Amino acid sequence: MAGRINKVIELLESGQPVYQVGSHTGNVLTYEAGLEAASTWADFVNVGMEHGAFDMPGLDQFMRGLIDGGPTKSGHRTPTVIVEAPVEGSSAEVVRANAWQFRQILARGVHGVFLTHAESPDAVREFVEICRYPFHKQGVGEGLGAGRRGVGSESAAAPVWGLSINDYLEKADVWPLNPNGELVLGVKMENFRAASNADAIVEIPGISLVEWGSGDMVVSFGYKLSEAYPPPPEAAAARDRIMAACRRKGLAYLDGSQPENVIEKLDAGALLGGGNEEAAKIGRAHTGRTMPV
Repeated sequence: MAGRINKVIELLESGQPVYQVGSHTGNVLTYEAGLEAASTWADFVNVGMEHGAFDMPGLDQFMRGLIDGGPTKSGHRTPTVIVEAPVEGSSAEVVRANAWQFRQILARGVHGVFLTHAESPDAVREFVEICRYPFHKQGVGEGLGAGRRGVGSESAAAPVWGLSINDYLEKADVWPLNPNGELVLGVKMENFRAASNADAIVEIPGISLVEWGSGDMVVSFGYKLSEAYPPPPEAAAARDRIMAACRRKGLAYLDGSQPENVIEKLDAGALLGGGNEEAAKIGRAHTGRTMPV
């Protein structure tokens, strides 16, 4: 039996990398797709709503399929599900005006949210506050204001986690700021403005994961997407700055991987998010992982 609801948290607490599957242009969000994804080789499913459809009925059905197809071989009720929200993290005002997106996504019972193009510390702070209930106090007055998430969705989300409403309300908080929390909040630093603010962004309490977006980062410096691999010097320097900021704060840094470079990236400090099953097999053997898929 798993020790946590959120498999990603359980792995990160044990110092193990995590591996993802999913599409930036949108996953197939049906009950049948959830049944199939329940036995995925990956540790978490990244649901791309930045470029894919903002499909809440589909996400509802997908989560139900995961439950009925589970539990996972690792004993978790479902794989972790993290949704990329459409809004960009360009300013606190933009994020606040789109708070409805995070509330709708969290109400489906997912385990985390990514804020894309997270380039402003104030936007990231707003993101964290929107995703927290006001009665969770860790970090409040120490870099965060009170939470802004309202009650009402817990009756829908709690059954997805297999919890009572009261237990869901207690556990639906951000890890590792709240050690008992089961939500992960990720920021995607994927343009030159985000990279220049990386040191300030990682200081915002409540962030669990940081990912650099290689394609968007390269394009933000004025290159074509076809010039992204290997990244040009400016983009590589931005990546290194983001990784160094994560290392300094002890935050999980996510990067893509392939079988030929997964060991190199792990040894450099990445706690991967790459969507390649063979790379995941190599990486898990390299880090001596014992938790079943």
